[in-house]
Amino acid sequence: MKILYLLNIFLFLLLFSCNENTSVSDRNSNKYNFDKPDDFPEIIFPENNQYSDAKAFLGQKLFTEKILSRNNSISCASCHLPERAFSSGSPVSFIIDKDLTVRNVPTIMNVTYNKIFNWDGSSNNLEDMIYKDLTLPTVFYNDTNIIVQRLNQNPDYKRLFFEAYGTYDIKAYQISNAISVFVRTLISGNSRYDKFRRGDKNALNESEKRGMDIFFSERTNCSKCHSGLLFTDNQYHNTGTTTHYFDLGRYYVTKNHNDRGKFKTPTLRNIELTSPYKHNGEQITLEDVIDNYNSGGKFFINKDTLIKELNLNQQERKDLINFLKSLTDEKFKK
Repeated sequence: MKILYLLNIFLFLLLFSCNENTSVSDRNSNKYNFDKPDDFPEIIFPENNQYSDAKAFLGQKLFTEKILSRNNSISCASCHLPERAFSSGSPVSFIIDKDLTVRNVPTIMNVTYNKIFNWDGSSNNLEDMIYKDLTLPTVFYNDTNIIVQRLNQNPDYKRLFFEAYGTYDIKAYQISNAISVFVRTLISGNSRYDKFRRGDKNALNESEKRGMDIFFSERTNCSKCHSGLLFTDNQYHNTGTTTHYFDLGRYYVTKNHNDRGKFKTPTLRNIELTSPYKHNGEQITLEDVIDNYNSGGKFFINKDTLIKELNLNQQERKDLINFLKSLTDEKFKK
């Protein structure tokens, strides 16, 4: 199994490497038009980083800008692909000098509603997190002074920053603030499941409806953690994917041994597009994920007590997966 897992990682990374030959700006041009559904909460922008069209436009351009990275090799969009609901499509991702991260890149759709960020909850401020990404070795590994210097040499950016901030004197914090404004506008809530819950009872087929009943049942307890409109409780759990966790997750933040191997509950929206799964991308397919839950997971001292054998039969597993696929935003299929 270990060999198969490593082979899958290699194949995903090979595919990702091939995708990088395509211009990121070409891939993502004019693909960021996501509207907030009426029944979704209002987007709250921080007092010190209010929305403006100019900032959102600048943030969108910076999102695809590779000069933010030390060697001009990657941008935010290199790991957050629109066709993958702004996840990476890889178990782990390439960073500077083709090195690898140790964690899977989660989707950033609906991130505006999050109060905590990263798999271990190590950040509670989106603007600060993106600012740190500019210098972190595991992300852009750059110097903010160098980034500002590069942007100052580009007349288009000088103009865009002036339109957004009213000054030609570009500041490093404006970079992360503009990207944050753009990212907060990425809202996803137009799946067939959403149409169903809004009253269109024909939006889901019979298999998906059976899967929905299984998902929300006490038999599986799926919705205990994957709860609410965003299908996440934003808490930390261990689901017993292995008997030994090399990545200790939430423990790195709290230093509490009860948090060893616990990670933030990911949203299930667009789950069909955000494979592979879990904090390290070790589960490649939805079938892998459901099989782990169905078996009750592997023994680990901090495994959540909700994780137990489900004894779902083949049809029930298929129905559950079909329901999860109904959470895909229709806009990603156009």
